[in-house]
Amino acid sequence: MAAAAEGLELKTAAVEDAARDAADAADAGRGAPPLPAGNRLSLDLHPRGCHRLLHLCARQVPQLQEVEFLQLSGHEDPWLLEATLGQLPRNLPRLRSLVLKGGQHRDALGACLRGSLTTLPASLSGLAHLAHLDLSFNSLETLPACVPRMCGLGALLLSHNCLSELPKALGALPALTFLAVTHNRLQTLPTALGSLSTLQRLDLSENLLDALPPEIGGLSSLAELNLASNRLQSLPASFAGLRSLRLLVLHSNLLASVPAGLAHLPLLVRLDLRDNQLRDVPPELLDAPFVRLQGNPLGGPPPDPHSLPGTPVVPEMPRLLLTSDFDSFAVTPQGCSVTLACGVRLQFPAGATATPVTIRYRLWLPEPRLVPLGPHDSLLSGVLELQPHGVAFQQEVGLWLLFVPPRARRCREVVVRTLSDNSWNDLETHLEKEAPKRLWAHCQVPHFSWFLVVSRPVSDTCLVPPEGSLLCSSGHPGVKVTFPPGATVEPRHVCMQVVHVGSRELPALLGEPGAATSPLLCLSQSGPTSFLRPVTVQLPLPPGITGLSLDRSRLRLLYRAPPAATWDDITAQVVLELTHLYARFQVTRFSWSVPLPALPRSPLPHSCLRQPLTPSLPRYWLWYTTKTCVGGLARKAWERLRLHRVNLIALQRRRDPEQVLLQCLPRNKVDATLRRLLERYRGPEPSDTVEMFEGEKFFAAFERGIDVDADRPDCVEGRVCFVFYSHLKNLKEVYVTTTLDRRAQDVRGQVSFYRGEVPEEVPEEAEAARQKRAAATLWMATLPIKLPRLRGSEGPGQGAGLSLAPLNLGDAETGFLTQSNLLNVARRLGPDWPTVALHLGLPYRELQRIRHAFRDDLDGQTCHMLFSWAERQAGQPGAVGLLVQALEQSDRRDVAEEPRPGMKVPGWARWLHPLLLPARRRLAL
Repeated sequence: MAAAAEGLELKTAAVEDAARDAADAADAGRGAPPLPAGNRLSLDLHPRGCHRLLHLCARQVPQLQEVEFLQLSGHEDPWLLEATLGQLPRNLPRLRSLVLKGGQHRDALGACLRGSLTTLPASLSGLAHLAHLDLSFNSLETLPACVPRMCGLGALLLSHNCLSELPKALGALPALTFLAVTHNRLQTLPTALGSLSTLQRLDLSENLLDALPPEIGGLSSLAELNLASNRLQSLPASFAGLRSLRLLVLHSNLLASVPAGLAHLPLLVRLDLRDNQLRDVPPELLDAPFVRLQGNPLGGPPPDPHSLPGTPVVPEMPRLLLTSDFDSFAVTPQGCSVTLACGVRLQFPAGATATPVTIRYRLWLPEPRLVPLGPHDSLLSGVLELQPHGVAFQQEVGLWLLFVPPRARRCREVVVRTLSDNSWNDLETHLEKEAPKRLWAHCQVPHFSWFLVVSRPVSDTCLVPPEGSLLCSSGHPGVKVTFPPGATVEPRHVCMQVVHVGSRELPALLGEPGAATSPLLCLSQSGPTSFLRPVTVQLPLPPGITGLSLDRSRLRLLYRAPPAATWDDITAQVVLELTHLYARFQVTRFSWSVPLPALPRSPLPHSCLRQPLTPSLPRYWLWYTTKTCVGGLARKAWERLRLHRVNLIALQRRRDPEQVLLQCLPRNKVDATLRRLLERYRGPEPSDTVEMFEGEKFFAAFERGIDVDADRPDCVEGRVCFVFYSHLKNLKEVYVTTTLDRRAQDVRGQVSFYRGEVPEEVPEEAEAARQKRAAATLWMATLPIKLPRLRGSEGPGQGAGLSLAPLNLGDAETGFLTQSNLLNVARRLGPDWPTVALHLGLPYRELQRIRHAFRDDLDGQTCHMLFSWAERQAGQPGAVGLLVQALEQSDRRDVAEEPRPGMKVPGWARWLHPLLLPARRRLAL
């Protein structure tokens, strides 16, 4: 008791200190908080929001008496938050809506963090007008005792907390119409819940419920009930009494049966029973158009009689570990868990296929014809193709894709994008973290197609019914779209994306010190292009601008509707209603639907190259500037905000100058990358900074007597092709050669980088383009390349006399491989060695061991892999053919074709002559 009293005294002292600090701040007149805008006061995004509110209370600001809507952050100090809430009944007597949400802070993966709120002061029950209370994303383990005493409460949101039960007193709320308790730990429900006769919407999804009380059938006004993702094994027969029910969601439970009375509910328009254990359903439900039954073992055998009733039979699932980047595997009705060589994981649940199916897969290098990106999207992975395309599974298949952590996380999200019905769609994606830099994007896929991971602006969607709706941005609370009743006849989906524009970046980008903009709003919709009644759009005023002090002649509302590239000033065409913080206007149309062409069947021919497939999203942008013609300024800002500032490097390996590393790097990564590479490479300084779009094509052309020494798939007429993706490694290593005589002097050449695809003719020299430096020129940079003069036995005529220890590999009929042969193969493979190793049959674990033992040494990795394989093949016939086959399967025919003429000649003399390496190359194997 003494300890409890002492803790209470400390807590009271802390509360009094906080109030005293706020009063002192009021007396000193420092740090005055913003006054309420009308009847709303939003302090959830302000630092020290509780201090600001206490400051207002201490000053006894009269506007507080008019506040009806209050938002505070659940991430405040718990004691300070309780002290602030204790001031509400006295200082905000007309309060109708109180939002105390957490979730404003995010972890390293971008997931919302819970707030620290664990209770509420008892005095809050004195808020006589309170009708809406949102406590989502907090740490509540029990419902505060004051909540059931709020007799006027109509909406109660408790999602994403730690509640294990609800109190019986909750049934005493006479006006409650909406209750959301999703993502908690509820195991049972109180019987008093059935007393909520006014309740219309109840969401209990993502909990641990295994049974429901029969009293739930007493919810006579209930129209929507969501019980998805629980552990329900059966439903009470009283469900037939829910005569007002329109929507019933029960997917992802353990239901073995459902009451037949569900088919007779007069107003039911949707019944979701997916992913349960239903083997038989009433005939009235089996053929009903509003029932969804996918993922159930309908017509399957009964469960094992030795199992507990309702427990699903889960046989041991086979596990497969594949070691090739171009392979196939079989899936049976038993299901399986598969890990591909590229790190992708798949899980086929039992019953996903009715008959055995052969699955084929391939990981494609990203390029524009395979990667549909929006203007503000970033690619985070390669492109995975799974075949057969379009074959629907009876249960959804789990897919895990590795991706590169995005650098920007504010107001952005990571999603898996796939091709479905000739259009690209983003799947519901969950992020999983295995290691600090090993992240998985997990989703459920109904059929196979192409898959990739992208980072995009957070997308908020809603279904707009004829009764109207409100769509708010989750990343920018001030951005809202209000749909009045009667705006549409049929329900339609509306999507919103908000792009953050840095207030400090814009003036520097444009050279316009007085320019300021709101966030960029992108809107799209399904259905008809126009609304029947005007829709109200709200945007926050640009930073530093308030509705009380702005010059309306400098405020411009801009609009852009793809495919047009211009920004139109529509300020005179709409009526801008200004408040202290926001601008509102009305529109009747903001979406144009553009059909997306279908992706061609694999393999994709080069004739199908096209721009990324993206939906057209009309955009609104609020500007505050002294310029009279804002369209050109906005177009410039629009382009600059989507550009990435990069540098180009060209380095030569110190021990082998013929090996050249080409890379395009973001400007902030150049120094760190060079420090890591310069131990093994040397070369000129990086190029000047250039700007590139995500997914932009460019190529490198070797000039002044230097050429590429291989016929590579990514090489056209001796020019190496690239596609820039800001989060991926835009790096290639090539071997170069020259027709000039290196025995007399060094060969001084260069490599030039150009934008776009490889044209039929590229200027042999880049001097004119470099001197012109026009904004529209295709040339980006030129860097010098030097092949040193050959000395002594390094001359071309001396290579045949090189003597290396022979290998006992091959046979007299097909030829033998020498140590020199394998060194030449290793020299040409470069970063493709893991693919060749897998086709040679080396286990994936050995590849990982080689990578670790020879980290930061590509030559060592390649040589060790080949010689390890050669030692296993010693004395066995057909080794030469195995190596050639592995090279062909790895798309390295440029290497595989060269040994063919010598396969019948012992020693491969005809292959050795042009490829022998200098004797100085080390091989400590």
